[in-house]
Amino acid sequence: MISENLSPLYVSIHATDPEVRSRMLKNKRGAYSLRWLRALLDHGIEIHGQIVVCPGLNDGDLLDQSLMGILDKYSELASVAVVPLGVSDYNRERSMRAHSEEEARKVVEIVEDWQTRFLKLLGHRMVFAADEYYLIANVPFPSSSTYGEFPMHEDGIGMVRAFEAEFNGAVESGIGPRAGFFHWVDGAPAEGYRAPREKPVAANRGGELLSDIENLEGSSVPVQLKPSRKAPIGILTGSYGVRVLAPLLEELDREDVRLIEVENKFFGGNIGVSGLMVGADISRVLEVEPEGHRYLLPDVCLSSGRFLDGVEVVDLPRSVEVVPADGIALRAVLERTSQRSIPGDKHG
Repeated sequence: MISENLSPLYVSIHATDPEVRSRMLKNKRGAYSLRWLRALLDHGIEIHGQIVVCPGLNDGDLLDQSLMGILDKYSELASVAVVPLGVSDYNRERSMRAHSEEEARKVVEIVEDWQTRFLKLLGHRMVFAADEYYLIANVPFPSSSTYGEFPMHEDGIGMVRAFEAEFNGAVESGIGPRAGFFHWVDGAPAEGYRAPREKPVAANRGGELLSDIENLEGSSVPVQLKPSRKAPIGILTGSYGVRVLAPLLEELDREDVRLIEVENKFFGGNIGVSGLMVGADISRVLEVEPEGHRYLLPDVCLSSGRFLDGVEVVDLPRSVEVVPADGIALRAVLERTSQRSIPGDKHG
């Protein structure tokens, strides 16, 4: 990596304490493997770090200690993403569990305290907590200015503020996604959830593919559906998505637009992001929804027209419209069904 100057790299840190890191990795060699991180930094390799916080294992004082260790030994890191542990129903590790609201709030407090220190000592904030932490902790998100140009968007950091800016017309083009830790770890070629998405399509229950006739900001969006363009709209999203979108839609005062929460029973646990919605869960929800309505589905949960459980769009019990998962695309779809511009929109 050094001789070829491979950069940037994305490294899982989790803890700087050797014993804690070894215990988390279940590998004695993990205690000392961060020495290679020091070597890479010494040779000018750009490195972004990540800490997956596991309650009771590397949170609280240990998280504080890890950030101190980063300042002391790895201050050349470009950034550090602090993300919560995702726990599905398939987890068999008793020590792995989801955060409580209080635990998540403590993580946010530690991260924001260290942001102040890093900003003062290094000139940049260095460490950021994933948006999911703010949702779990029920605390307000930082201002958009905190995230700068949203370089960690793909890591789930600043996505909410970015979506708000897109939806309200504060920016002229989409902010994400960008290459980041979760993009990189899938390898090349990418497969599954993070795979490059083909041109989205919409279909009805019988498997008839419907025409793609419009473009939004360079992204192809199918809108020629059986339901009328003026039909009521249901936006399919995960449990976290509901909390993000609800206040934005409330400002529109549109009785014809509603959110449809898709509970993730396929993975279970604390999985609530829209990108992990699967066909079986979406089908279960759509089965009880009325026919003739327009159903918007974010493309982030699809890879080449398939969900993670192998179900295809054509298998859904209602026609859906696959929409790019950004605020600009959603705003454009909603504006085509209204005579009013969305509040704050500069382009409507």
